Amino acid sequence: MSLRHHEIAEARHRTLNPVTEEKLRLLGEVTRPEAGQRHLDLACGKGELLARWARDYGTTGVGVDISGVFLEAARERAAELGVAERLHFERGDAGAYEAEPGGYDLVSCLGATWIGGGLTGTLELMRRAVRPDGTLIVGEVYWRTEPPAEAWEAMDMEPDDFASLIGTNERFEAAGLELVEMVLADPDSFDRYVASQWRTISDWLRAHPDHSDTPDMRDFLRHSRETHLAYGRDYLGWGAFVLRPAP
Repeated sequence: MSLRHHEIAEARHRTLNPVTEEKLRLLGEVTRPEAGQRHLDLACGKGELLARWARDYGTTGVGVDISGVFLEAARERAAELGVAERLHFERGDAGAYEAEPGGYDLVSCLGATWIGGGLTGTLELMRRAVRPDGTLIVGEVYWRTEPPAEAWEAMDMEPDDFASLIGTNERFEAAGLELVEMVLADPDSFDRYVASQWRTISDWLRAHPDHSDTPDMRDFLRHSRETHLAYGRDYLGWGAFVLRPAP
């Protein structure tokens, strides 16, 4: 799905991941940001994490995202929460962003590990930017149980794209990182994230029956419903994992 299609499907989302308000607050509690810490959020979407933590914990930050639509929403949200002067949003490819080496106390990438070609490559990008004693927060899909063979093609995925929870931890360890906390989505929050896109797309299709994106959005809506109900709900999990360099 193209960036434009994401912008349509997630137009009403504040956080672009299957995480509830309660669990977003919990992520802050377990990560323990501190006042004055610098926070880099790669593929920041609408900037909710940056803005929340700046308001609640006194951090400063930089958000990078390829979507001008999402960044406009991020700036509006930062202003709404009274933290616009502490945050800077930059449009660009987060995978190519040249961050100050070791310049950040916190580096996050929630649900966008495609920026580094997968989890391992994204962790490498994040490590370059974080201080030796800093914290990484990565959001990643994992397999709750191994899907049947027919699920791979249906979900447009390869078996090695993601791993089980223990396999995901093994990838962290191979990258020289220690898993210190995690906040996992549950099936209900995954349902809310996916199904709310269906309503948004359905409303958009009714309002734009002749738009050039309409055929693709109809296909996406059909594919999303079928794959989530048949496979995604049972086999896909999502978590925000808090990491730091291993001792």
